[in-house]
Amino acid sequence: MNIYKHEFKVFLRSVLIWSASIAALLFVYMSISSGFSSNAALLSDMLSNFPKALLVAFGMDNMDFASVLGFFGLMFLFCQICLAIQAANYGFGLVSIEENEFTADFLLAKPVSRPRIMTSKLLAALSGLTITNAVVWICSFITLAVFNGGRTYELKPLVVLLASILPFQLVFLSLGMVISLLVKRVRNGTPFSMGLVFGLYILNVFGDMIGQKSLEVISPFRHFDPNYIIQHAAYDPLAWISVAVIAVSFTGSYILYTRRNIPSAV
Repeated sequence: MNIYKHEFKVFLRSVLIWSASIAALLFVYMSISSGFSSNAALLSDMLSNFPKALLVAFGMDNMDFASVLGFFGLMFLFCQICLAIQAANYGFGLVSIEENEFTADFLLAKPVSRPRIMTSKLLAALSGLTITNAVVWICSFITLAVFNGGRTYELKPLVVLLASILPFQLVFLSLGMVISLLVKRVRNGTPFSMGLVFGLYILNVFGDMIGQKSLEVISPFRHFDPNYIIQHAAYDPLAWISVAVIAVSFTGSYILYTRRNIPSAV
């Protein structure tokens, strides 16, 4: 538990910053939702003149501006990007931080097995992501209650959408972990996490624009598309691909970590 407590303290400042930033994003975007809904017809006419590819890139191709959940779905896409970067950052830094600071040999010299070390680190990262997850849930309900403009909305699609946060986070956390263990050393996780997140986002957008479904199916942004979830109150069947990625990545991370040659400070 000492490893868990230490790792959680390391994550805590980052968790608070990410949580506050996403909460601010929710409040700022939802505060202008009523203005969009009152001019929904005008906005739809205006957007019809935009290139289809541009609308697809920003998730606005099938958006209903008159619906409070429709606007929330557009805004939620930006939250997903933030959540993905946070999770990927934690994944890339989970093991690499000790290797970069040459403190891994000190940790591994303790009478604790590598799987237990990995589990403690993983639980600390999951605790941090859970806090951010809870903040998003709470702020989503508050902002929708405050800025709904008297409009009603169905609760089920919203709950299903918010429930998608955890598996969405786990995809990027697990991918960050396994990639950091596959490469020789990750000196700075930020470029890796940004590249992973925006790379998968661009694949989703690019595949949608040119009609190549083979590109879309590998992107979690496609698996947990906010517009699809809100319209159907269910997940796209492709979400099972993300579940498989999570299982394979976590399993692979444990195997790679137990066999990894850790650099020494000497």
